[in-house]
Amino acid sequence: MWPRSRRPVVDTPSGNTNNNTVYSYKIRTNRHARSAGTNQRTVPSNRSPITMKVEITREKFLPAFQTVASVAPTRTPKPVLGTIKMIATNQKVTLLGTDMEIAIRIDVPGVEVEIPGTALLPIRRTLAILRETSEEKVTLECDGAKVILSGSRFNFQLPIPNPDEFPDVADFDAEAYQKFSAKALREMIQRTVFATDPESGRYALGGVLFDFDDETVSAVATDGRRLGWQLGSIETVGDYEPERNTIVPTRAVQLISRILDDGDDEVRFCVQDNAVLLKHDRTVVYCRLLEGRYPPWREIIPKYTDAVEITVPVGEFHSAVRQAAIVADVERRAVHLIFGDGKIVFTTHGAELGEARIEMPVSYDGEEIVSKLDPQYLSDFLRVLDEDSSITIRLQDGSSPVVFETDDGYTHVVMPLSL
Repeated sequence: MWPRSRRPVVDTPSGNTNNNTVYSYKIRTNRHARSAGTNQRTVPSNRSPITMKVEITREKFLPAFQTVASVAPTRTPKPVLGTIKMIATNQKVTLLGTDMEIAIRIDVPGVEVEIPGTALLPIRRTLAILRETSEEKVTLECDGAKVILSGSRFNFQLPIPNPDEFPDVADFDAEAYQKFSAKALREMIQRTVFATDPESGRYALGGVLFDFDDETVSAVATDGRRLGWQLGSIETVGDYEPERNTIVPTRAVQLISRILDDGDDEVRFCVQDNAVLLKHDRTVVYCRLLEGRYPPWREIIPKYTDAVEITVPVGEFHSAVRQAAIVADVERRAVHLIFGDGKIVFTTHGAELGEARIEMPVSYDGEEIVSKLDPQYLSDFLRVLDEDSSITIRLQDGSSPVVFETDDGYTHVVMPLSL
């Protein structure tokens, strides 16, 4: 029970019993409850001065925060890496995140800066608050020791590490660089990244290789069982000298793909001190390059002179592969493609799942060829192509690699399984 001298006094509107009422609690003590006079004392405030204060629009702030948060490590001995650094100036607010290998910075629109400064935002708790609140405007304040998130009906005070402990995140200030279109670079990544092999020990296969040559660039990825290659164009600005072979780690190119759109906006790209810097719109990505040797990838692509060539619609071909995979054995994951007699026959057999046979008409009446392929490897690249487009299949016999080519510079090679 409260002592008589320290009972809380609840100030509420008279007769108001609405559950939505916001209550204000005050504590009176003998010392501070004295009547006004010469002995009245002022209670000193323990709150530290505010070093930063902004008001954000949740709809615009949350997507940028989530993108930056995706870079942070899920577990780390350094608590500061579990936060996002926010820098507020009179002109803009910038969010920074890093795991010490990959870093990102995004300028966020729709923010009103009242007091410029710096704050650290704990990722997990800040995300939870922003996702759960229904208020569109949120105020963020920092006093150096904690960050305060508040709205008209809520207030959170979260302890934070020292902002000075947050690692530096590079900005893009290069005057000489190379330019992609956002759509082209995103397509190059999406058509190759699934074929990387982060577990490879012999070669540096845990990323996408960007092989630069004058005004063209080849994006390549392989895991030793398949290879994806997309040819694209690039423009050089200034006296930039590109690194011939640049291997960007898988996680980094996946992040880059997420921040790009299907427009023709400019993407700036350069390599500095064994790291790549990329700028698109309001976003800058930094990552350390993957070190090690890359296999002679051009030698992997067969140079058939007497190969069978069959052109098929992507959508129909992919549908047949998916149907055949329904009863494919999970461990062996194999589908037989039988070419001949004016059709491709897809057959699968699962020990406990049953059998399947799907026919697809094609313009080929030559000698029968049977190729045994992994349906997952086929679906991985077919799903990133336009289903209304066509693809050309080139093969020589059942034991040779199967080459798939589009008319926009994409080549995919799949090694067959043993028959």
